[in-house]
Amino acid sequence: MLVLPEELTHEQAAACTRMLAQALRAEPQPHVVADASALRRFDSSALAVLLECRREAVALGKAFTVAQLPPRLYELAGLYGVAGLLDPAAPAAAG
Repeated sequence: MLVLPEELTHEQAAACTRMLAQALRAEPQPHVVADASALRRFDSSALAVLLECRREAVALGKAFTVAQLPPRLYELAGLYGVAGLLDPAAPAAAG
């Protein structure tokens, strides 16, 4: 399982993408899950990171989903028309 950090904005995006891509390549399972439950501060860069992880997973022949996507990020994904690409498990409860 890939674990996203608490903060994922433009400033952290490149480093986070590299870290997650490395973890994804090392993941032996055919279905990779990115756990977004820790995300508290993010911008649209978080979507770019998740989409890059998805692209990498597909290139490796793996399925990719996101668990516990924060509702605000799910809404943002919908606005950008990419929510279906992330195939998120039910968004975390607002709170």
